[in-house]
Amino acid sequence: MSDIAEDILAQAVELCSPQQVGAALERMAAEITTRLSGKNPLVLCVMKGAVVFAGQLLPLLRFPLDFDYMHVTRYRNQTYGGELDWRFFPESGIAGRDVLILDDILDEGHTLAAIRERCLAEGAEAFHSAVLLEKLIDRPKPIAADFVGIRVPDRYVFGCGMDVNGLWRNLPGIYALR
Repeated sequence: MSDIAEDILAQAVELCSPQQVGAALERMAAEITTRLSGKNPLVLCVMKGAVVFAGQLLPLLRFPLDFDYMHVTRYRNQTYGGELDWRFFPESGIAGRDVLILDDILDEGHTLAAIRERCLAEGAEAFHSAVLLEKLIDRPKPIAADFVGIRVPDRYVFGCGMDVNGLWRNLPGIYALR
């Protein structure tokens, strides 16, 4: 497995350095703090991809918040999306709250749109979303993120929590397959 992982990385292109990711996180944290300070939002991390993003962003937010997670996926360690698979959704705490979703990437937007619908159906007072990456695609998306870290070309990307065939979530930069 390590030979396969090394081959993938050797053939990949770095799109964003760890420093660029860090600068984007600092900017996003300032924007989020300006908008949500004083609202004590419920922040939900979308597992697994957003765990690194959430872990880096949360310490930069300068206001009290509640934190939980949800697990929903369309990729299942593949490089293409399929049907939405809800693996875990918080049972309580959403009704009447400002909710901030942290997700790794806004690609076609189907997952984030479904999350918005579910949160509002559960009684969220307001819905906000922050994504580390937004993929620039030539098709309309059903949702726009409120906060975007970095916009990337329409390529398969990994690193900073995102994987390629289950590998390389732990990279500090953002890479694309050739």
